[in-house]
Amino acid sequence: MASFFLEQAWLIPLLPILAALIITFVGHKLPQGGASLLIAAIVGSLAMSVGAFGQVVQGGEPFQRSWEWLSTGSHTIDMGFLVDNLSSFMALLVSLLVLLIVIYSWGYMGEEGKGRRRYYAEVGLFAGGMLGTVLADNFLLMFLFWEIMGLCSYLLIGYWFRRPSAAAASLKAFLVTRVGDVMLLVGIVILFVHFGTFDYREIFEAVKDPAAQDTMPLLFAALMIFGGAVGKSAQFPLHAWLPDAMEGPTTVSALIHAATMVKAGVFLVARSFPVFVHTPDVFTVVAVIGGFTAFYAATMALVMYDIKRVLAYSTLSQLGYMFLGLGAGGLILVKTGSPIGYVAALFHLMNHAFFKAGLFLGAGSVGHAFHHAANPYDFRQMGGLHRKMPVTSWVMLICSVSIAGIPPLAGFWSKDEILAAANTAGGSEPILMVLWGLAVLTAFMTAFYMFRMWFSTFAGEPRSEMAEHAHESPKVMLWPISILAFFALFSGLFFFVPFGGFGGFEPYMAHDLESYTPGFIEVHAFHASEFLVHLFTSPLTWLSIAVAAAGVALAWAMYVKGSVSPERMKTRFSALHNGATRRWYLNDLTVGTGRFVGVVGGALSALIDRYVIDGIVNGLARGTTWAGGHMRTWQTGVVTTYAATVIVSVSIVLILLQYVFPFLGW
Repeated sequence: MASFFLEQAWLIPLLPILAALIITFVGHKLPQGGASLLIAAIVGSLAMSVGAFGQVVQGGEPFQRSWEWLSTGSHTIDMGFLVDNLSSFMALLVSLLVLLIVIYSWGYMGEEGKGRRRYYAEVGLFAGGMLGTVLADNFLLMFLFWEIMGLCSYLLIGYWFRRPSAAAASLKAFLVTRVGDVMLLVGIVILFVHFGTFDYREIFEAVKDPAAQDTMPLLFAALMIFGGAVGKSAQFPLHAWLPDAMEGPTTVSALIHAATMVKAGVFLVARSFPVFVHTPDVFTVVAVIGGFTAFYAATMALVMYDIKRVLAYSTLSQLGYMFLGLGAGGLILVKTGSPIGYVAALFHLMNHAFFKAGLFLGAGSVGHAFHHAANPYDFRQMGGLHRKMPVTSWVMLICSVSIAGIPPLAGFWSKDEILAAANTAGGSEPILMVLWGLAVLTAFMTAFYMFRMWFSTFAGEPRSEMAEHAHESPKVMLWPISILAFFALFSGLFFFVPFGGFGGFEPYMAHDLESYTPGFIEVHAFHASEFLVHLFTSPLTWLSIAVAAAGVALAWAMYVKGSVSPERMKTRFSALHNGATRRWYLNDLTVGTGRFVGVVGGALSALIDRYVIDGIVNGLARGTTWAGGHMRTWQTGVVTTYAATVIVSVSIVLILLQYVFPFLGW
């Protein structure tokens, strides 16, 4: 018998949505614009998520409940929720992070006045959209919640809508992600036409039929679904919106980058794995897009001076790692039955959520101290903040070490597993070996740009008057980032923690694939000592550690010791520096193409409007006028003319009826 937490899992997304509606209508009467109500709702969602997660860990079997929504002919469309290993894990992670971010917002948004009500309402709806996305039991309901997130991202990125840059960034995010959403909708419709259902489990069972495999519709549907993930997770070439999304409040950046929206694409691919395994070529596409995006985004993070933009490009890069892990893991799963890459990608999703939320909220703490500056996040005006803001400094240091992949912090464990998966897949797919090489180089760049940012912000001496007088943020902002730093330190150890009857994180996360994957190798719990011996006797592990250490060392030499001149490096590699600064001109190309399409489309629209739409209307008017003019000449006023006309007309009708129509058989 299912427990209360499983049966009532629909409350997990509903609570923040209800809070958002209440705040929208009566938030002006609530303290802090409704912050306390939203916190209470998220606490409720977190409690329900913890209970559901605990039940899944102990019981091991997915729980699904659906209700009939509508019936059309031979098809019945249900709406419901599915609590399995993947969805319970995601719901717990999302609700925990959203809670910490909303508590942080209490201090960060404290001076926003009446705008806070709108902010908390949009955040509540955003959180409900993400929780609904991960708990939906079918593609259609998932897509509805997916679109709620898209709407809320538009509203939150443009929170300061009176700023032209914020309004433009929100519109850009909305339009670019719509491209991916259209592809996702096409993929969902193809699956429905092919299988007659939107339900995940029914589709996953049906696709096991050999007659349904390796067909062009299935391949195209998988590619379209991945296209939706590319748009939502800002992967190349639909990536341009994410760096500009920094125009919103920093708490919104943390929500989008760490807790909700961009992780939805990774979740979608993980959820669709049972479909993808029957179209394995899609995994190569996933790996190539992810591996290239990881490298490409890291090159741009190297030259940014804005803390939030460094973190934005870092998010693009780390998401690329996750897709590389999913792509490589899918190829390994198809060939050997091992879920190593799949688990590594989801493990990195969790670790990245903690250290990236800590980094963004830490950046918000710095921006809070520099809020009078023209750009509160330009680290060239900072320096020496370690003494002024010690808690923020330590939090961002811990999270930077974690994202750099330095043991024993969380990022090391998951990043190393992804690199191992790419290397393993490269044994049979040469392109994966190239991607593994790019991923190793990206690991070096990640360590360099993160410590370039940290050293420039917190080390040395203050480089401005504001840096001299900077002060630590209030405790309501420091507690959430301290908790996130704790997870950035220790979440990597979850890999070794027993998960109820599953024995560990890897068998827990892999369990969902077991019944849908041909040749699946059951994953068993392992002893931590055996794993560590295997890990640290591998040359690949030491290579990963070495490149991360080299990146930190180079950043220290350039921005602390001064033995390597950044300006000299910039001059020597000016072409590369200028290209990275201009986003390798792809943003210019995207904007230029959009403007060209807009101008050409506008011109064509004007021509169609003038010569087709207006032409039809004006042509009818002219034709009527012409016909009226000619018919007017028939009105002679002579009675004999009228009589002759009647006789001729009647004769023609009689001839048609007597001879022509019978001859034609009418």
